[in-house]
Amino acid sequence: MFIDKAKGPHIKDVDGNRYVDYVGAWGPLILGHCHDKVISALQDQLAKGIGYGASTEAEVEIATKICELVPSIEQVRLVTSGTE
Repeated sequence: MFIDKAKGPHIKDVDGNRYVDYVGAWGPLILGHCHDKVISALQDQLAKGIGYGASTEAEVEIATKICELVPSIEQVRLVTSGTE
């Protein structure tokens, strides 16, 4: 099976068959594929650039929010290479 596109909880293969996506990218797609607010936020960020290789204010905001939502977390380190 080769996937062509997806929207919400559904994926469609190259033959046009539609399926419920129970995998959901193993968790990251909790809002489903192509959620309007996610697409909008991505477009806003893409207009600013991606992959700076340096810290941003958005990372501080995300880390602060994580610590607020999970009080047992005292520190957060955000990384981008996947090897940290």
